Amino acid sequence: MSGHSKWSTIKRQKEATDAKRGAVFTKIGNQIALAAKGGTDPDINSALALAIEKAKAANMPAANIQRAIDRVKDKNSAVLEEVMYEAYGPGGIGIIVEAATDNKNRTFPEVRTALTKNGGTMADPGSVAFQFTRKGVIRVKASGEDALLTILDAGAEDAAEEDGEIVVYTVATDLAKVREAIKEAGLEIAEASLQYVANNIIEITDADTERKIMNIMDALDDLDDVSEVHSNFDINT
Repeated sequence: MSGHSKWSTIKRQKEATDAKRGAVFTKIGNQIALAAKGGTDPDINSALALAIEKAKAANMPAANIQRAIDRVKDKNSAVLEEVMYEAYGPGGIGIIVEAATDNKNRTFPEVRTALTKNGGTMADPGSVAFQFTRKGVIRVKASGEDALLTILDAGAEDAAEEDGEIVVYTVATDLAKVREAIKEAGLEIAEASLQYVANNIIEITDADTERKIMNIMDALDDLDDVSEVHSNFDINT
């Protein structure tokens, strides 16, 4: 499996040091609110359980989490919907943008502007997505062969050590089941979510192209409506 581009690692580092914690909480809150449409009990709704786990990992206050869940019951709350945009960036990289919005007429121009101002272009639906596969991705705070074997026995499709953790890949529909099996085996989970995983990675070896790509990724990630940004580049400059 080709696995993550380096953007996932860079984004985690950015979030860990980002002074704009309110913006991070807004994004996660939107994800919780969307997940809660499928039921407000995380013991039954695995998507909500995953969103809450992500919120806790980001140190989001419990009150914020509950408010996000309660939005599904609030008749006066803006109705959120999930949208996905596809794009190309410098060096021919593919980009998938997931957003949660109550106004697509606002979100689309914002995404397009973030791209075009930094050397990217919007793409037709389906022209980029085929380069990615929807997978469950779990980051486990562990290392070593024993942990890897335990994770694979839990039903993971693939797993590899990366940046001091083990990154686990599952079939999308198996994410919740594998996550629970890993927890029951006594291993600590840092994060679990559905992601678009690149089928093939594009190596970026030019510093100017790297700068342009990172400008695009940062500009997209800074948009309040954008939930996740996925790409297929690796940096080797």
